Amino acid sequence: MKTLTSSPLAWVSRALTILLGCVWIFPLYWAINTSLMAEPNTVMRPPSFIPRPPTLEEFDFIINHSQIIRWYFNSVVTTLAVVIFVLLLSLMGAYALSQVRFRGKKALYIFILAGFMIPYATNVIPLYMLMVKLKMSNTYWGIILPQLVNPIAVVIYKQFFDQMPLEMSDAAKMDGAGEFRVLFRIFVPLNLAITWALAIILSIWTWNNFFWPYIIENTTPMMTIPVGITQTQSSYGVHFGRDMATAVLAAIPTVVLYVVFQRRVAQGVAITSGIK
Repeated sequence: MKTLTSSPLAWVSRALTILLGCVWIFPLYWAINTSLMAEPNTVMRPPSFIPRPPTLEEFDFIINHSQIIRWYFNSVVTTLAVVIFVLLLSLMGAYALSQVRFRGKKALYIFILAGFMIPYATNVIPLYMLMVKLKMSNTYWGIILPQLVNPIAVVIYKQFFDQMPLEMSDAAKMDGAGEFRVLFRIFVPLNLAITWALAIILSIWTWNNFFWPYIIENTTPMMTIPVGITQTQSSYGVHFGRDMATAVLAAIPTVVLYVVFQRRVAQGVAITSGIK
């Protein structure tokens, strides 16, 4: 009797998985391949799938003739701030909606859910005008503050907190624990897997965010990595190798973050798949 792993369906499924994996990874390979080529070789016909000879000239140019180090610093500062504040605000908001009894709780939750229905692009002009009036354009706070509203994180945390029995928090309160102690000593440790997953996903999303930083920051030193990539182009034409080298440098932190914490991400996705 044939086992599942040796059946024709299993082999076809495995082959399709490998094929789709190759299709997905090819753009990344092509970016690295192009970044290691001399500029004249990037437009040769037929194209070369292996850099001959490989060179680091474009990486050297980007590091020594652009402000990529400052752009890295800006991205690190804004990403850490957004992730920390979003997680804290989402934790506290979800805990209140799930475990604290107060009037208007259902209406407030519906209002938060309504945030999913508002396209982000419709808020850009009001947000920009507000940041300008507050004199926060070309500042870190101008990038950070508009990204702190994240209804998805609140909803995800609330779903997990709803599954925890009220008796647990009531018992802790009877022992003298306050709401903050119950949240950070009981609820957060018991939901640490989803916190890790949200932190990593938020980090990748914030690091790669281009639209809002591009609008609010118009000076080169205050740009983040995705926006700074646009400054590496020459006024005499497009340098494909230089652009790809910048893109590779910009992607390194997110790739490393995912590779190091991929098990945490997988656990978080597996847990969230059971949310009602």
